Amino acid sequence: MLTAKEIRNALARWYEAWNAHDLDRVMDLFHEDAIFENWTGGKAQGKKAIHQAWDPWFKNHGGFRFTEEDTFIDEGNQKVLFQWTLDWPSGEKGYRGKPERRRGVDVMHFKDGKIIRKYTFSKTTLEIDGKRIKLSLEPA
Repeated sequence: MLTAKEIRNALARWYEAWNAHDLDRVMDLFHEDAIFENWTGGKAQGKKAIHQAWDPWFKNHGGFRFTEEDTFIDEGNQKVLFQWTLDWPSGEKGYRGKPERRRGVDVMHFKDGKIIRKYTFSKTTLEIDGKRIKLSLEPA
């Protein structure tokens, strides 16, 4: 079982890996049996499947940066609630390449010192050119 300080330190290394666009370092914190569900309902089970699911995202969405807004750590239950902002070049139809800001929350469960479950929730609006835009659920 990790202490709150150990969880916070692991997450700090993880955020650094995301912002360095280093998928292998991001995956270091995942349990072999991890489950990931994204905001659209997409799901990947197992560390290898998560890596495969994220690999195209890392290759095709350069320039992204996550900023921590708030983090709540429940040491006793080994759970984390991470509120974030994502800044990146938009892929939204009609806005491609423009600076986009998206906000969301990750809920993470730890087992054996690794993330065993990661659920990502995102707002359905985003900001482009200072305007709030409804997030497209259709492929761009």
